[in-house]
Formats: sequence, structure tokens, C-alpha cells
Amino acid sequence: MLEKTYQPTEIEDRIYRAWEEAGAFNCMRPERKDAAPYSIVIPPPNVTGSLHMGHALNNTLQDILARFERMRGRDVLWQPGTDHAGIATQMVVERQLMERQEPGRREMGRDKFLERVWEWKAESGSTIVNQLKRLGASCDWRRERFTMDEGLSRAVQKVFVELYRAGLIYKDKRLVNWDPKLLTTISDLEVLQIEVKGNLWHIKYPIEGSSEFIVVATTRPETMLGDTAVAVHPEDERYKKAARFRLSPTNIPIRRRGRAQ
Repeated sequence: MLEKTYQPTEIEDRIYRAWEEAGAFNCMRPERKDAAPYSIVIPPPNVTGSLHMGHALNNTLQDILARFERMRGRDVLWQPGTDHAGIATQMVVERQLMERQEPGRREMGRDKFLERVWEWKAESGSTIVNQLKRLGASCDWRRERFTMDEGLSRAVQKVFVELYRAGLIYKDKRLVNWDPKLLTTISDLEVLQIEVKGNLWHIKYPIEGSSEFIVVATTRPETMLGDTAVAVHPEDERYKKAARFRLSPTNIPIRRRGRAQ
């Protein structure tokens, strides 16, 4: 008898298991050995938690493409995998250790801490895979990869080296976000952005041999006190005269004006 209310857990899990057991999502099936290939590499989600609505939308669109091409008779590979997100994963594991009042990574030592990180990867990675399966994602799970797998790690290094040699990416010195607690750099995404009301400071730089000043406005006056010069555009009419003089290194008055967001 047909149930009055739809019970997805009783139906969808059973159907998905049947798909997997039949190898419905596997690529290179014998009956499609001569079929034109079609592949999608899943943007690997970070093993720092669980999937969100953005993943649900993105993976649904990929699933539509993969299933459509299978129905057209092509040999489809939707390659699944997860990403390590090294710094973010380290933060998650260290937060867990702190909440559980366990020894930190320095007390624990590198080898033991790495073991805990791999344990978290296994736990979080399984959660992500199960979420994708609940969405009905038709990935070829036999080929699941992790970005720190040996073979995949070599492939990542190869691509980055090639991109660097081609001049498409570069290595340079840049300001970074330093976490004084974790004693490591963190990405912009891991920084808590907090808006505060500040002040706009105007610093008057005296021009040596002249009664004139060059005024520079800033919200960070502490960085200006070590200045030895002010750069001006040589074609800016306002500073053509000033460009011929040196700044006086002493008696620089500072005054505060207005509020800065």
C-alpha cells in the first residue's frame, strides 16, 4: 500500500545502494568501451567540516551534466575527492584539543599531532562523502582521491611548477595574517573582520628650506613616524615646487581630524 507521506530515508538510501551495487556510476564499463569520454573533476571540498548550500548547488549542477551525458551514451567519469586545507584543518584540530582540554600540538609533538589530523580527515571526509551520496551525487566512488594522496600530491606539485615556469603564478614577499596564538600564517578567509571606529590623522611634513608642508592623511599614524621621504607625482602641479626640496626630519606636527570607519 502506498504511504500517505513520502519517507525519503526509507526510499532514497535503498535506491542509491542499488545504483552503487550495480556500478551505475562507474566509468569504463564494458558496454561503453567505444563510447566518447566525458569527465568532470569535482571541486574538492575542504575536510574542515561539512558541506553547505553552495556545495549543494554546485554539485547538483555537475550531477545534472553527468547524468545527462550518460543518457546520451557517453562514458562519464565524475571524479570525486576532498581537499586538505592544511592551515584551516590544523586550526580545527587544535580547537578540538583545546575544547577537550588535551595537550596542544607542541606538547603532543609533530608525529602524534599528524596522527590526530589524519583521524580528523577520515572523520570529516566520511561525513562529506555521505552528504554527497544523500544528495544523490553520481560520482565514481571507486576513484575517490585526497589532495595529499601520494600520486595526487605529485600531480599538484607538477602543475604548480609548470604554472610558475610559464609565469602564470609567482612567488613574492607579501603582507600576511600572522596568528600570535597558533604561531602561523592564516588566510584572509580565516580572519575575523571586525569594523571599528577610528580616527583620521593628518601629518604635516615640513619641507626643508621652506615654510610649506606636505600633508598626508592616514588611519595608521604609528607607521608614519619612521618616514624619511614623501613620494609625489612629478607631473602633479600641486607638488612640482615641493619636489625640489627635502623634507625636514624633525618637528613633524600631527593632528587628529574627523572619524574614520
